[in-house]
Amino acid sequence: MKTVIGLEKFIMKDGMPYQKARLGLLANQASVGHDYVHAIELIDEALPGAVAELFGPQHGWAGEKQDNMVESAHGRDRQGRPVYSLYGETRRPTAEMLAGLDALVVDLVDVGTRVYTFAHTMSHCLEEAGKAGLEVIILDRPNPIGGVETEGNLLSDNCRSFVGLHPIPMRHGLTLGELALLINRRLEKPAPLKIVGCEGWRREMYFTDTSLPWVYPSPNLPTLECAWVYPGQVLWEGTNISEARGTTRPFNLVGAPFIDAEKLFQRLKMLDLPGFKFREADFQPTFHKWAGEMCHGLELFPVDKSFKPYLTSLAILQIILEEWPDDFKLKEPPYEYEFDRRPIDLILGRTDIFDRLASGESAESVEKTWLPDLERFNQTKSEILLY
Repeated sequence: MKTVIGLEKFIMKDGMPYQKARLGLLANQASVGHDYVHAIELIDEALPGAVAELFGPQHGWAGEKQDNMVESAHGRDRQGRPVYSLYGETRRPTAEMLAGLDALVVDLVDVGTRVYTFAHTMSHCLEEAGKAGLEVIILDRPNPIGGVETEGNLLSDNCRSFVGLHPIPMRHGLTLGELALLINRRLEKPAPLKIVGCEGWRREMYFTDTSLPWVYPSPNLPTLECAWVYPGQVLWEGTNISEARGTTRPFNLVGAPFIDAEKLFQRLKMLDLPGFKFREADFQPTFHKWAGEMCHGLELFPVDKSFKPYLTSLAILQIILEEWPDDFKLKEPPYEYEFDRRPIDLILGRTDIFDRLASGESAESVEKTWLPDLERFNQTKSEILLY
């Protein structure tokens, strides 16, 4: 059965009441339909003249910007419409940007991970739209790594940042539309919210189970496999360990010049963690951490839905801390516009997890500490499910 996304339902039917409206569109290069035609082209054809302003998330409207702390400047599209960056001088739409709009349409590809900033851009849009009484329309898409599995600790209040604004786990198992429902009801002034849902998607489906094309949602998630490991492998952003930016296998590879790949392989093998295969790997990043230097480590291959990306990467971190404590370093601030807090804590969403691993506690032991909160989240999640 074909999976019909919110974008396609919007241009076929749900968008018809907005033919005379003035719309803003928050999207990026991955906002395409089944034929790889971009949302702006599809909406322009269905609702000529309706889209008046464009907004881009982190990495830019065209997905051209690399890494963190890169500010995207404002510009104009080929039609002369303003394109506003929501990852620059401001990470939320201003009152001036929203003035004159009848609705803000959001069509973004989320990857099911708390630290992925697109959901937080959406959160800021909901907050500002709520203040202005402006309708927000979410054109929903499937969660590419499924809507059943959840994993990880909930975000603590003292770790709130642009990689975590709400108490959700690292892997949340929600679509962007469901996240919008969850976030909107937490706001002091909720936005008028409309979700244009998907058809033909079930929660147990991963992206490969759909009929949709994969267009990279950000420069270092070129494949679904990268997105599948991302809920764990993203933690290396807070360290001097390479997550393989600057290679053709970002996030699937992990390593550093000082690591003994064979020792790391054997230590991880002993843990017998589920759902993935791995091999020793050498790689040489062309940019980012350890650019031009040979790194030694592992390449990860998810093979089934029992794979726990967050637990797996925490286990690798614990081994590295034990085996190479003098060479391992935490990244210093700034990180995602935060200048006075440890990046690793912002990524992990709690201040104690790294320190517990550094003291020798196993990742599986740490995992037990978040299970009660995760169960409560799953109960809350069940209240807003659309599929």
